[in-house]
Amino acid sequence: MALDPGSARVKEIARLSQKDARYETGLFLLEGPQGLKELAQYPELAQEIFVTESALERYSAEISTLEKAGVAVEQVSTRVMEKIADTKTPQGIVSVVHHVDVEFSEIVETSPKLVVLLDRIQDPGNAGTIIRAADAAGADAVVFSTGSVDPYNSKVVRSTAGSLLNVPISVGVDMQEAVIELQSKGIQVLSTSAKGESLPELPQGTLATPSAWIFGNEAGGVGAELAALADKTVSIPIYGSAESLNLATAASICLYFTAFAQRANH
Repeated sequence: MALDPGSARVKEIARLSQKDARYETGLFLLEGPQGLKELAQYPELAQEIFVTESALERYSAEISTLEKAGVAVEQVSTRVMEKIADTKTPQGIVSVVHHVDVEFSEIVETSPKLVVLLDRIQDPGNAGTIIRAADAAGADAVVFSTGSVDPYNSKVVRSTAGSLLNVPISVGVDMQEAVIELQSKGIQVLSTSAKGESLPELPQGTLATPSAWIFGNEAGGVGAELAALADKTVSIPIYGSAESLNLATAASICLYFTAFAQRANH
């Protein structure tokens, strides 16, 4: 029987656009084909997939893979898709997915080489793009501080382009405690500031060792007490006329500098 756009079930799915509902259920919405392609690698994370007729035809291979793995797939009308999707022009696919975050202690136990620490990040686009950059650079984890944007926010999820499923994340972490714990495991912690040491001029080998980068709030930067705990403060030089770099762009540069150094060291 086709789902009614006004049914309780549709309303329940649509509620996952709200943070309270996401954390009550442990579920979030993953929209679009890119997320579906990544989800095909982790079928155990999917609870259910809703798809329109046209999208079912277009992405039949990925959907078939998930169905064979036991994931429930339900074809819905365009009206239902408009109710459950968060975007103004839905792409015809909404997946209901289990939360993927892990405890910070689990991250530390893996002896990570590259960790991202987000200190009170507020912009969903920045957070999602940093997760995507961390995934691309081979980072071991992205850690969200208490007071940061929810990584399951629909705008964050879309900005990750599926990378949310690929890189471990931890949520609601006390950053000062995290820094101290990482340092106790021999991982250097680098803070970012316009007044720091120039990234290209760091002594050779500095970034080749296991490292964690702190990226701070868009307006205020890394908190002073947290920055004081870091082993080194680093800046990205501006060679042109721009006053500053977007946070996600700056994070991408730092992560790739580190990834290059660590791989050149092996």
